Amino acid sequence: MTVPEINSWQSVKAEVMRRIVERTWLPGDLVPNEVDLAEEFGVARATVNRAMRDLADAGLLERRRKAGTRVALNPTRKATLEIPITRLEVEQRGAIWRHAILERKETVTPVVVASRLGLPTNTPMLHVRSLHYANNHPFLYEDRWINISAVKGICDVSFQSIDANEWLVQNATFTRGDISFSAANTTKQEAELLEAGVGAAIFVIDRTTWNGDIPVTAVRLAYAPGYRMHTEI
Repeated sequence: MTVPEINSWQSVKAEVMRRIVERTWLPGDLVPNEVDLAEEFGVARATVNRAMRDLADAGLLERRRKAGTRVALNPTRKATLEIPITRLEVEQRGAIWRHAILERKETVTPVVVASRLGLPTNTPMLHVRSLHYANNHPFLYEDRWINISAVKGICDVSFQSIDANEWLVQNATFTRGDISFSAANTTKQEAELLEAGVGAAIFVIDRTTWNGDIPVTAVRLAYAPGYRMHTEI
């Protein structure tokens, strides 16, 4: 990339990455400061700063106050996960998807959920439990709590024509999330719903999302035995 082509923070980022990948700048090297790079590229310092912050967040640069910015000795590889739409996940497996609402009620936050979301126990919540199917076989049991005040119009959605998962992905704003993956044994309720033996091994995802500091939703996803997750890095 030539200097005249550098006119945005994305292009600054691309050029810096090129120098790192092609080892123009070696691991551990101190890179030029933002003022010098801004002058070289003919852009504002803020533009360079945005690019450098992004590369530091990606683990390619190490930025230390008063010590400058260096190429990371051991670059971190970070995986980015998207919230999948269950319907599409089932259909991509070549199966027919449908879901059933097991429970949908407005209530106050139970202690365990309130603690997880950092909310008072009297916060109004929408509790939705549903079962997703693949070719009429249980695929996923979803137990979800939604912060009513954080999602406009949520109480007017029946979730009959569209499930809570897909509706929230399309309509609810979130800026960050927390995801944990675990192996678990089915409870009696989960075993009945997933048509598995009590204590059978299953894959579980616990996910919470926030919009800024406001919690949006907390969900436990329990997959039927044999579920396999695939992702890329």
